[in-house]
Amino acid sequence: MSSEIMHQIVETIEAEVRSRPSPLEFEMAYQVRVAMDRIKFAIKHAEQFSKPCIHMRDASLELLDALERLESLDRRFQIRSKGATERNGSVAEAQG
Repeated sequence: MSSEIMHQIVETIEAEVRSRPSPLEFEMAYQVRVAMDRIKFAIKHAEQFSKPCIHMRDASLELLDALERLESLDRRFQIRSKGATERNGSVAEAQG
């Protein structure tokens, strides 16, 4: 096997490994979802049980901003994870 072919094989394998989310990324995605649920709970209860005032409104807006940021991260992770799954599925079908 020529060194050029070996180089291409190694590049392909390395690209595939980089394209998949790592175990740490899966753990972070889980923690993001837990945080999102807790923020939603806090917003709901703050609106339901607190007296309406400017400070609570500001706190709710900060929580909503944090929630939107986490949702954005979650969407990016889902896209990356789905892309890796689709690529692996097509590779498995081609090999099978």
